Amino acid sequence: MKDHSPCRQQIKSSIVELQERMTQIETALEEDEGLVSFGSAGLPEIRQLEEALGRVESGSYGICQKCSEELSAERLKAVPSAHLYPDTAIPLKG
Repeated sequence: MKDHSPCRQQIKSSIVELQERMTQIETALEEDEGLVSFGSAGLPEIRQLEEALGRVESGSYGICQKCSEELSAERLKAVPSAHLYPDTAIPLKG
């Protein structure tokens, strides 16, 4: 099993950064009730990153959940929450 400690730290840093940005957005938008929903736009990304942390802890991080192939370090660096191999992530139209 690979050591994904650097990925764990990157994911945690990304979560903190997103939470800080969301707080700033919410603060800026508090005066306009019609725009408050924009403050929660980062929630899905935070949820995906938290799920990735769970995969790090369980030992399944970096493994495609569909085909069980190992995800490349480049993909995980670019998309830390990736859980699918690129070829299985988007169904091909035949």
